[in-house]
Amino acid sequence: MTLNSRLVILISLFIICVLSLSACTTGRYQHAQDFIPNPILDPSALKDAVVKAEPLSSMGNPKRYTVLGKEYEVMSRAAGFKQQGYASWYGMKFHGHATSNGEIYDVYQMTAAHKTLPLPSYVRVTRKDNQESIIVRVNDRGPFHPGRIIDLSYAAAVKLGIHKSGTSAVELEVIAVPVKGPEKWLQVSALSNEQSAKVLQQKLQAVQRWPVMISSNTKRNVHKVRIGPVPAGQATDKLITILRDNQLPKPLILAAHQL
Repeated sequence: MTLNSRLVILISLFIICVLSLSACTTGRYQHAQDFIPNPILDPSALKDAVVKAEPLSSMGNPKRYTVLGKEYEVMSRAAGFKQQGYASWYGMKFHGHATSNGEIYDVYQMTAAHKTLPLPSYVRVTRKDNQESIIVRVNDRGPFHPGRIIDLSYAAAVKLGIHKSGTSAVELEVIAVPVKGPEKWLQVSALSNEQSAKVLQQKLQAVQRWPVMISSNTKRNVHKVRIGPVPAGQATDKLITILRDNQLPKPLILAAHQL
């Protein structure tokens, strides 16, 4: 075998190794298995989530969604909701990744995941065996394992004392749910041609997720194309950016009394 042939083989083997390693680290999560942080947390230093009034998250609250072939319906009303089942926890594999409502998961915060509660919600989690309880802020979806009703952050699991066993029978009680904040409507255009308004409506529905309605005044022959209601603030700002990026008209922002 010539020197050149050996070099070609060695280079080929090196490329294969690099590609193999890349394949192992691609995907949403860097780690294949979950693990605990280091150093281990001190339960006495952990504080319950501080309950406060918050608006409904602009992300993570669809009416319905499907995971692993099963459909879930997000609750529109959850005040006073109680549930019994098993709690589990999730750790460093998910640390630093986005939660369902767009926040970043932090194993050191008192948070949790639930399949159908509106995000964010505040929940008291009580162990059935010793009546120990904690308060967590639900900002994620899951767990999608049979029998489990809530996935706690690692910090919450440590405070509740279930981090070693992995799971525990618990009761959930919702103590605070999102409050309905101010809403806006974005009027994208007012057209004299109804068919043109319908075409614009379809374009808007294709590029964003909020409802698009046509408000028609037949006497004046005006058809107003509006998006909304949309939560005021970040969601509205993001929607304006989406419209601009898709070369759509700059909207007129309206409050409920201006419709």
